[in-house]
Amino acid sequence: MTNGLNRRRFLKGAGAAALLASPLLQWASAQSDKTKKILFFTRSAGFEHDTVQRKNPEKLGFAEQWMVDFGKKNNFEVNCTKDGGVFTEEGLAPYDLIMFYTTGILDGEAQSKDPQNHKPMPPGGKELFLKTIASGTKGFLGVHSATDTFHGKGKEVDPYIKMIGGEFLGHNAQEACRIVAVDEDWGPIKGLKTFTKTEEWYRQKNVAPDMHVLLWQDTSSMKQAVYNTFDPYPETWARMHGKGRVFYTSMGHRKDVWNSPEFAQVLLGGLQWASGNADGEVKNNVKEITPKALFREPDTNAG
Repeated sequence: MTNGLNRRRFLKGAGAAALLASPLLQWASAQSDKTKKILFFTRSAGFEHDTVQRKNPEKLGFAEQWMVDFGKKNNFEVNCTKDGGVFTEEGLAPYDLIMFYTTGILDGEAQSKDPQNHKPMPPGGKELFLKTIASGTKGFLGVHSATDTFHGKGKEVDPYIKMIGGEFLGHNAQEACRIVAVDEDWGPIKGLKTFTKTEEWYRQKNVAPDMHVLLWQDTSSMKQAVYNTFDPYPETWARMHGKGRVFYTSMGHRKDVWNSPEFAQVLLGGLQWASGNADGEVKNNVKEITPKALFREPDTNAG
C-alpha cells in the first residue's frame, strides 16, 4: 500500500479539508522514501496522563496507538514502550528518533506505582541517551509532559532539561488560547496558520535562550491572570543540542487536540525535522519573540 493512499485514508477523518489544503502534506510526500524508526517512550514515574495510560495491559494507550497509526500513514515505524530497559546502546541502535511523553525521574531507583510502567532506565542509560542526542545520530521530540521529566534539585538545572529547552513549572485550569505561528515559511510546518485551542497550557522555567520559537501563546487571550504576566509565551520550539535536533510542543494533554489538524501538522513537521527528513533553520529567536520567558521565576500556582 503506497504512502499516498495511506495519507488519503487519514484525511477522511476530522479536519480533512484543512489538512488536504496544507502545503505540509504536499511537501512531506516529496521527502525521503526511507522509513524512519521512532521509539515512543511513555513511562510515567509520576502522574500518568490518561492519554498514554494503558487501561488494558494488552492494548496501547490512546496516544501510543495514535502514533502507530500516524506513523504508518507518514512513513514512520513507531515502537511504543514504557520499559526504561531499552536505554542501552543495543536497545537504541535501531531508532532514528526518540520521542517522550513522560513524567518524573526515569532512572535510578525511581519506581512507578503502576506495574505497567515497568523498570527505570539502567545505570548510565540517561547519560547514553543524552550523549546520543548531542552527537546528532538521533533526533528527539517531546510532547506535553516531556518537560515534566528529570527535574533538577534547587537551582540546579538537570542536563535533560537543558537538552529539551524548558522545565515544567505548573499549569492552571484548561482554557482556550490563541496560538500564533511565528514563521509560516519554516519548512517542516510550512503553511501553518494562527489557531485557537483549548488545552492544559504549561508554564515553564529554565527556558533555553538558544531555541527557535515556532508557535507562541497569546496569553492576553486567556482568562487566567497567571498566564497574562508573561505574554507572549513559547509553546512549540526547535533547538540544536550539540549536533542533535530537538523539537518540543506543550500540546498533547487532550485527546481532541491529538485529533485536530493543527496538532497533526505540528507533530508531523516536528517528526520530519527531528528525524532528519527535512531542513529548517534554527534562528535562536526566543529573546526577540518571547523575551519574558527567560526570566520566569518559580511561583506558588503550580498545578
